Amino acid sequence: MEQERRKKKGKHSKKKGKKIIKILIFFIILLVCIGLFLLYGPYNGFRDWLITTAMTTMNHQYLATWFYSDETIQEVLKNNRVDEVNENTDVEKIYVKKEKKKEEKKNQVAYENEYERQILEKDDKNNDYKVIKINGKGYEGYLVAIYDPSRVKVATTKYLGSSGQYLTDIAKQNNALVAINGGGFEDEGGSGLGGSPLGITVKNKKYLSAESYYGSGGLIGFDDNNNMVVGKMNVSQAKSYNIRDAVTFSPFLITNGKASRVQGNGGWGTGPRTAMGQRKDGIVLFLVLDGRTLQNPGAQINDLIDIMQNYGAVTAANLDGGTSTALVINGKIVNNPTNLSGNHSTRPICTAFILEKDDSDDSDHSIVADKLKK
Repeated sequence: MEQERRKKKGKHSKKKGKKIIKILIFFIILLVCIGLFLLYGPYNGFRDWLITTAMTTMNHQYLATWFYSDETIQEVLKNNRVDEVNENTDVEKIYVKKEKKKEEKKNQVAYENEYERQILEKDDKNNDYKVIKINGKGYEGYLVAIYDPSRVKVATTKYLGSSGQYLTDIAKQNNALVAINGGGFEDEGGSGLGGSPLGITVKNKKYLSAESYYGSGGLIGFDDNNNMVVGKMNVSQAKSYNIRDAVTFSPFLITNGKASRVQGNGGWGTGPRTAMGQRKDGIVLFLVLDGRTLQNPGAQINDLIDIMQNYGAVTAANLDGGTSTALVINGKIVNNPTNLSGNHSTRPICTAFILEKDDSDDSDHSIVADKLKK
């Protein structure tokens, strides 16, 4: 009797085991089919997203090259691109002198729209900058309005030409109230040390690098009159613009008030983004958007253009993004940098744009940073 019971139990266990195996095989086949459908199916959205996101990284391009031929990758990149305005910044056409106005009570000011109110309604006891929370579909981050463009400068790693530094270290060494990551740098195989900048780098009118740079984008910086300038130019042309501080990266987002035209997703996929712009009244905009999480995969190039236009930028450019993306206030990182492995970390970089401290800074800026981290 006991032996018969054991035989029945054994048969039941085998049947149960076979059923579990069948279910597992079914789900494996289902996942493979879904994967193949996404990778090679009639809908190209996932394919384009994967290729453009992977190919704009340095050490994860295999995520595209594993599944697609070089011809397919090049075709996707051709159809997803940014067509920049074919002009350099014309400061005579864009910029006007900022009119001095008497102080007005907040309730007496009629703002053009909510974006204008957010920019122009300053925080109490802080006339240097204002941090605005940014939320969108698939991304979140911060926009920092900087009221004195003459204090926006380029800062670099102290090991320029050799290795980069973390943005927190660059900020501390350069007496920065606010700092964002800047231009691109040589990064062969995704394992570079972040010490050798791309193209032209200018700090306080000193040319720290002057390598030839090809492709989209180019010089991004400020002239002697504190106008933001973007353009494809060599050293001689940059000097004719009286450039005082600049880095090199791409693409340009807005030139002379005209937005670049984005084809498809712009060719940069989705991810963490850093950008800088300037309004007609001279206010400089630092924009940092996080990504690479399930809730917030990141922003595309057209998102940057939309945000910059909403907040009144007449000149704007994309800066280095991805794992480099960081915003530092009073020595602390306040955003949430994430690398492609999903770890919450940033990396050593080559250049940064900073808001320098001055003698009038009497606010407790550590309170700002601590509030944003909560």
